[in-house]
Amino acid sequence: MRVLKTVEGVKRYLGQARRQQNAEDGVAVGLVPTMGNLHRGHLSLIERARLENSVVVVSIFVNPLQFGPQEDLARYPHTPEQDLRLCEQAGVDAVFMPTVTAFYGAAQPHSDAMTRVMPSKAMVAVLCGSHRPGHFEGVATVVTKLLSLVAPDRAYFGYKDAQQLAILKRLAHDLNLPSQLVGCPTVREASGLALSSRNSYLSEVERQQAAVIYRGLLAAQQCFQAGERLSSALTAAVAAELAQEPSLHPQYVELVHPETLQPLERVETLGMLAVAAHLGATRLIDNILLRDRQPIVAIDGPAGAGKSTVARQVAQRLNLLYLDSGAMYRAVTWLVLERGIDVQDEVAIAELVQDCEIRLEASGNDSAFAAYPSRIWLNGQEVTQAIRSTAVTAAVSAVSAQPTVREVLLRQQQQYGITGGVVMEGRDIGTQVFPQAELKVFLTASVGERARRRQRDLAAQEQPAVSLSDLEQAIDDRDRKDSSRRVSPLRQADDAIALNTDGLAIEDVVNKIVQLFESRVER
Repeated sequence: MRVLKTVEGVKRYLGQARRQQNAEDGVAVGLVPTMGNLHRGHLSLIERARLENSVVVVSIFVNPLQFGPQEDLARYPHTPEQDLRLCEQAGVDAVFMPTVTAFYGAAQPHSDAMTRVMPSKAMVAVLCGSHRPGHFEGVATVVTKLLSLVAPDRAYFGYKDAQQLAILKRLAHDLNLPSQLVGCPTVREASGLALSSRNSYLSEVERQQAAVIYRGLLAAQQCFQAGERLSSALTAAVAAELAQEPSLHPQYVELVHPETLQPLERVETLGMLAVAAHLGATRLIDNILLRDRQPIVAIDGPAGAGKSTVARQVAQRLNLLYLDSGAMYRAVTWLVLERGIDVQDEVAIAELVQDCEIRLEASGNDSAFAAYPSRIWLNGQEVTQAIRSTAVTAAVSAVSAQPTVREVLLRQQQQYGITGGVVMEGRDIGTQVFPQAELKVFLTASVGERARRRQRDLAAQEQPAVSLSDLEQAIDDRDRKDSSRRVSPLRQADDAIALNTDGLAIEDVVNKIVQLFESRVER
């Protein structure tokens, strides 16, 4: 593990790493920005980054720009030796630990001569922003600098700081920053208290008292699950629980949209209840997400595990929409061919795909579409049958491999997550597309089993015979490539249920997933 102290050192290290690693799909770099005093919450971010990237960089920097004059900059916990030990144990490749001067070029970077990044005023005006003037400007500045310096494929942040994550995602979108910002679940103590570096300020008694914050959020969640949707009632449920702990002094209890941070009077599809409170001299924050939509089923797994057939049948059994990502890529490919664009012209296709609006619907009982898992419209024109042509089949692989096409279709796929009611399969559905899915299943099968299935498929299609050993080698190579992809790597979500399909018929697998759904998911 390299410990780097300067901007130039980071540049040289990453330049060398990107040159030295021989990867067909490039070198994926993950960044975990921290202010040190690492705990299990930080380690969960590092673990996620380690799973998804070739190179993991952790920054440890107490950023003076995000502290107000009366805040705790001078006493913020500082544990560099422990932090480095934890990073090395977690498999971090490089830690960036600059001084203020090395990072900002001045020991006192509050000068008006310095360039600062101004986040959305509307997003800063609520929650913590109205109580900590200048805080999110400081956060936006330091994170923009880190993203510019490291140029990571992915940067990881905890959902505990949900306002920060929403602001940074908007910033990255507005400034066309290429890095993907990944939100990760809040890690909690046994009492429910969200882990935070500032928890080290609390005494053991105060730690137990602070747990009332999460209990308040859970009380509101119970009201929500019972049918309550009004902000006034949900925030009142939180406040009533907080009032049980006289040592706690709430600063705000608010309901906002988790992505836009706009205050909500009622939850329509998504809402976030957020709390800030003081316990002694320590300021604590926490939040909980409230969803009012149909459930989502995410099915992931390696090639040859039977995902597509299983997902289609599960969707039919549960009366949900099969979100046919393959049809979406075929629709874009069809339009590329219709416009006479070379399938290798990534620039032209990147411009074309920005104006593609795709809509999927279940095929229903219409006999004309019985052979198709779903019907699809592109810019208002139905293309369900047109996208199955041999020309589209021959070209879709080249088009679907292009990063811009994947990014645009990912955004459109995620729009279906707002209302839910979908089943989707792939490599990264439970980790990237729908990390909030109510049921995540990871279908597995041995290499030998998948090779035998492939051999049977080839025979049924009257294709030339291929030996089992050759098929096994090809599947093994495909697994390795899919797991190490720079974009959309194959990975089982932490909360996914693994289901080995060796020796099982399709109907058996479908039945097992339907049973899991019925036992675990409320509709």
